[in-house]
Amino acid sequence: MTRPPTEETKAADRQTGTATEASRHRIWSRLNPLPRLRTWNRLNPLLRLLILTQLAFNIGFYAVLPFLAEHLGTAIGMAGWMVGLVLGLRTFSQQGLFVVGGALADRYGVRPVVLAGCVLRIAGFVWLGYADRTWTVLGAVLLIGFAAALFSPAVESEVARQAVVWEEAGGGPRTNVLALFTVAGQAGAFVGPFLGALLLGVDFRVACLAGAGVFVLVLAGHLWLLPQHIPGRQRVAVKGGARVLVRNRRFLALCCAYGAYLLAYNQLYLILPDEVERAAGSQAPLAWLFALSSLLVVTAQLPVTRWAGDRLDLRRSMAAGLLLIAAGFAVVAAARPAAWTGNAGLLPAAGFVVLLTLGQMLVLPAARAWVPDLAEDGRLGLYMGALSSVSGLIVLIGSAGTGSLLDVGLPPAVPWLVLAAIPVASIALLPRRPRPVTGQGPAAGQ
Repeated sequence: MTRPPTEETKAADRQTGTATEASRHRIWSRLNPLPRLRTWNRLNPLLRLLILTQLAFNIGFYAVLPFLAEHLGTAIGMAGWMVGLVLGLRTFSQQGLFVVGGALADRYGVRPVVLAGCVLRIAGFVWLGYADRTWTVLGAVLLIGFAAALFSPAVESEVARQAVVWEEAGGGPRTNVLALFTVAGQAGAFVGPFLGALLLGVDFRVACLAGAGVFVLVLAGHLWLLPQHIPGRQRVAVKGGARVLVRNRRFLALCCAYGAYLLAYNQLYLILPDEVERAAGSQAPLAWLFALSSLLVVTAQLPVTRWAGDRLDLRRSMAAGLLLIAAGFAVVAAARPAAWTGNAGLLPAAGFVVLLTLGQMLVLPAARAWVPDLAEDGRLGLYMGALSSVSGLIVLIGSAGTGSLLDVGLPPAVPWLVLAAIPVASIALLPRRPRPVTGQGPAAGQ
């Protein structure tokens, strides 16, 4: 007698079917000469809007941030440790409060949270342009960070949720959508520094006002295009989710490893400008190094994501990325005692940027793709926010420490060696036996 299928059997059949679909998609990706364009054309209008949102966010943001440390040190006259603290506070007020923005997005929906964040970002940039004292700079920087803590987790969680839906509909691995989201962000990071460098020829205030103007356009676009209610997104109570989250050890381990990556990435704005100033006598080459990083992501992110998806699970992808990031710091540490200057002196900095960017290409999509498999139903915004909040706390502590390393007169290679050790050590924190990205995560049915 044939027994009726059990729930376990049905679930196994569903997972087998999903895996088969993913296998077919990988074969098609190898044969398809225009995967990026085809992926974009198959996305729904909401995903396209959110990806373009990331592009615009980063244009406005990177028109100002890469030049903030120099402005604080020269125009405002802050000490190195204070500059590091201000940058750390900016990151913490953003990343550290993502959990608040994510919870609010779960409760009230994406639209109101994104719109509120845009309004606060506009106010923050205008304030920063006119700030000329330590306390006013701190206020403006905190407001800028909190604005991102509202809109970024709302956008990122919805992109992750839509990527899961896209995967389950047979569109392909969710990492492809998340990689495209990363590409859009880096395209903005590519354009932003050039815009900022051009405007800095007039004044830092002009750059800040231009950044505010970008967010005025973003605000207007979202008032017009962003839906009031997104189908399939259920609103949940703010209370209750945090208790389960803090007991989720695998998720917290992922947060700590991601924090090590973010601390390393934050050195683009703290330790790299100092190295470029030493080698070149000015920070003019900094814009070109940022452009190099962004151009690498724009051109290579999707091929790297497809390559990693065919060969590595999520844990191995993140581990490989963290090792590449560590290698970037080690390159500068090895070359620093020689004290090269001029074009030769910039080569280790360029190597650092390249290796850091390659590591980012592996870490970022894998971390974002992993979160839906670890999150509770209806709490994806909270979990995406918490991923950034824990890492923001790590950056706050680590940035002040890095600033101190630069001030106390240690041998020039030591700060770079210390920063190289952090991502290597964080690999041990990654959760074991990650669920396959093609599986049915607990957040998949949101």
